[in-house]
Amino acid sequence: MNVFRKVFEKVAAWIVDSDRWKHFVGGLLIGAGANDTYCAAYAGVGVAGALELKDHLWGGKADWVDFAVTIAGVAVGHALRRLLYG
Repeated sequence: MNVFRKVFEKVAAWIVDSDRWKHFVGGLLIGAGANDTYCAAYAGVGVAGALELKDHLWGGKADWVDFAVTIAGVAVGHALRRLLYG
């Protein structure tokens, strides 16, 4: 049981680092609001790409991990929608 706690603490610290939790929550909302899987994927990839483009254009560095966390949020949000509403 102690191993699970350590893993959870590491994952929680990783999510809180930077603004990854914001990417996940934003993706979750996009996925939950999408009517079908194609719409969720299309909107999620578009928004994740736009966020990373914004980071790059403002002098930062595009982060593939943030991109992936946004897409993961979309997948989880859309899966929850499908489970709840069929």
